Amino acid sequence: MTVKQNFAQIHQEIQEACERVGRDITNVNVIAVTKYVSDERAQEALDAGIHHIGENRAEEGLKKWHNLNGKGTWHFIGSLQTRKVKEIIDKFDYIHSLDRLSLASEIQKRASKKTKCFVQVNVSGETSKHGLDPEELFSFVKELDKYPLIEVVGLMTMAPFEDPEATRPFFKKLKELQQNVQALNLPYAPCKELSMGMSNDFQIAIEEGATFIRLGTSLVGE
Repeated sequence: MTVKQNFAQIHQEIQEACERVGRDITNVNVIAVTKYVSDERAQEALDAGIHHIGENRAEEGLKKWHNLNGKGTWHFIGSLQTRKVKEIIDKFDYIHSLDRLSLASEIQKRASKKTKCFVQVNVSGETSKHGLDPEELFSFVKELDKYPLIEVVGLMTMAPFEDPEATRPFFKKLKELQQNVQALNLPYAPCKELSMGMSNDFQIAIEEGATFIRLGTSLVGE
């Protein structure tokens, strides 16, 4: 299947999920997660009208960014080592994995412009996953006022890989946390976005408010 064919099927599923809960499909952004595929396959995604490209390793992501001439909007979606910030900053438009002050400090030090960040929250509590405990979120976000080059555009989480319906409570919880951060009315943390949902559970994520879904295998393949 071509990326264009896959995207047509996924677009239909997104539309159906939006209709079930009365959402506007234009508020759902698809990120093509291209970490396991060739530059050509990533280019196919851009040609299919997908504007957002996601990578989760600095070295491979940078190679792809250069080979595709930085076309599209680039998202760093993996755990980001502090020492790798200087390599990806100002090339990737969004960072989805802000989860510690040492990382915030390095972004502040290296960025030449405001950086759009999602704060990663480990809603499921799985030890294998990165992110803040929900209880740490508000104090962490308040600390970020010391870093004027960071804009908290939203929250990100990864749900357990299980039956899609079983992921619903985790997405619901992240939505609740996002609304609570938004209610703080912090100028540097508008927190309007939710990065959640992958190939196996994106429809549930959309029903619970996702504005960015991260699709790899279902969209661009293995």
